[in-house]
Amino acid sequence: MADTAPTAPLRSPLSHSADRLAVATRTSRGAVRLAELPFLAQINLRLDAKGAAADAVGIALDLPLPLEPNTVVRAGELTALWLGPDEWLLVGPPGIQRDLENRIRAASGDEPVSVTDVSAQRTTLLVAGPHARDLLAHGCPLDLHPRAFGPGRCAQTTLGRAQIMLVARDEARAGFWVLVRSSFAAYLTDWLLDAATEYV
Repeated sequence: MADTAPTAPLRSPLSHSADRLAVATRTSRGAVRLAELPFLAQINLRLDAKGAAADAVGIALDLPLPLEPNTVVRAGELTALWLGPDEWLLVGPPGIQRDLENRIRAASGDEPVSVTDVSAQRTTLLVAGPHARDLLAHGCPLDLHPRAFGPGRCAQTTLGRAQIMLVARDEARAGFWVLVRSSFAAYLTDWLLDAATEYV
């Protein structure tokens, strides 16, 4: 007999920190804005960037895969991050993982492709506001000046001592996405809140 017990509601890795993030945002008077963007769909995609599947997948998703290192392409609610010459991370709204997987597999046909749902692996923090770059610069080794890391750029790097994927959003005021492994999310949130105290 199948187990028909109700499933527990989803709980984000930072559900216990939402109030602290909101307080830091409020008390900074707009200097920095911190929030979790929980449950975003995240699909790791690997295929030959020069093969037929790359173009077909781009058409099926209505989103060309970025081919320049450390760049981002966005169309509608879907974002593609360049991770390597044959690897991308597709990020979209919660709940579309299965649809993305199906569209990619159908478009790639017999071409070799790897499609992995990694949504539960990471959560996403939004870091925005006029001092977002300053806050991130406290613990990120990248040159975050807009000329070096402006909108549409991404990089695998560290923040504090946590490995992250950092994404400069399309508009400067939209800030940054910080994608961090769920197991490091609480640590990184504490680090960000501590680093943000000078703006509070």
